Amino acid sequence: MSNTHEIYACLYVPEFPAQAVLRLRPDLQDRACVVMEGTAPAEQVIACNRRARQLGVACGMTRVDVELFPHITPLARSHAMEDATAAAVLECASSFSPRVEVLSTGTALICALDIAGTQTLFGPPEILARNLHERLRTIGMEARITASANLHAAVCMARGMRPADRVAILPRGKEASLLAPLPVDVLALSSDQAETFALWGIRTLGMLATLPKEALVARMGQAAKRLHALARGEWPHLLQPIQAPFQLIEKVEFDAPIDALESLLFVLNTMLDQLIERARARMLVLATVTVTLSLEGGAMATNTVRPALPTSDKPLWLKLLQLELEAHPPEASMIGITMQAEPGVSSKVQMGLFSPQTPDASRLDVTLARLRALVGEDHVGRAMIEDSPAPDRFHMEPFSVAPSPAKTHEPERILLPRLTLRRLRPPEPARVTVRQSQPAEIFFREQKYIVDRVYGPWKIDGEWWTSTLWGEEQWDVVLRSMSGGLLCACLVRDCMQNHWHMAALYD
Repeated sequence: MSNTHEIYACLYVPEFPAQAVLRLRPDLQDRACVVMEGTAPAEQVIACNRRARQLGVACGMTRVDVELFPHITPLARSHAMEDATAAAVLECASSFSPRVEVLSTGTALICALDIAGTQTLFGPPEILARNLHERLRTIGMEARITASANLHAAVCMARGMRPADRVAILPRGKEASLLAPLPVDVLALSSDQAETFALWGIRTLGMLATLPKEALVARMGQAAKRLHALARGEWPHLLQPIQAPFQLIEKVEFDAPIDALESLLFVLNTMLDQLIERARARMLVLATVTVTLSLEGGAMATNTVRPALPTSDKPLWLKLLQLELEAHPPEASMIGITMQAEPGVSSKVQMGLFSPQTPDASRLDVTLARLRALVGEDHVGRAMIEDSPAPDRFHMEPFSVAPSPAKTHEPERILLPRLTLRRLRPPEPARVTVRQSQPAEIFFREQKYIVDRVYGPWKIDGEWWTSTLWGEEQWDVVLRSMSGGLLCACLVRDCMQNHWHMAALYD
């Protein structure tokens, strides 16, 4: 008998291979679809959707049988999509109970949840079951949820429920009477066991439960003891919970290669919906989204989008992905998509009370993405000076939105007069006459200057160990024009090419 404190919920997803394939394919939702497995031409139907069942399609049919039905769309089984869908279902189940066990992942996905002690958080089992059912519908899954003090009784009830029923609760002590009308097929019988029961005329669990246990075991062996206890809702179960990692991954495999970006964005829209809903269930948003495209020929193409701030704004994500894919289009037709997201915490940038208003982060992300598409990724960002003695060495870093540092009171500084250095970009060429190893006369901007005073040289070089070695001499000079005017400048000689140029002027 079950412990008086035990209570379990069974999450039963029928036609799991079909639901996994159709979940992210809204273009197929209104069609009669079947999922087939095997080697052509001996493929067989292993799952189908409701519209196909209404036409009379059943599991086990061959492709030849299916082709006799009008308007049937055959699909290949995708284990990758089933794995991603099972992970999403486990996330939903784990949000209602920390102890979840996967009982079956074949043509039906069956999970067991230990919901003992969850009443104060989620309410009675019936409310928990309905909330779990609604949560599963948000990720595109149709399931049956049952609850009972005996786990196997809940599993049998879930298997035997009518397709229109979604939630069933088995009160403690009434398991046998509620299971009695169910067919014996819910016990997952072997072919020999099913044949034996058919010969005996045993069609329901109630008929099986009324048989003498000892006589049943004598005729069918020890396996009959388990079947008899299952029919009465008394077979015990030791839950073996798993720790499912939290991974935001969705996968889609196409039946035929696609080339159009519009078709790809249509599928990405549905995948984003699922990732955002799964993150929202944990009070999270998306920080980065990586789209990996499987191309014909076995190649892969990866595109990553990271906005300034984590967000769950789907139009923003879709626009950023569109711009990224337009800037880096795939080189071949696409046969599959994997979308993976890193979760983040939604946050707002707190500005100072009197600080100027900054642009909205989402609008800025789209603008920057468009600029990168126009001028290249390496030309958009902020210039950061490199730690190098080479002049004008810098690299570009992406823009980021961050709060301004808090202002602190600093002691007043005494400002001394300073010279202003005005860089010439690009440096302007100059003709230099050298006497006694230093500049003596300079022809610059179509004027001749006499060097009045000279300071230097300051020699710098670097990267002598590579092919990009460089070296130069810097001179500070005071020049006097023919009219008597003075000009203070920074003169540079390129030691590699022996070229002179004016790098800067002093005010």
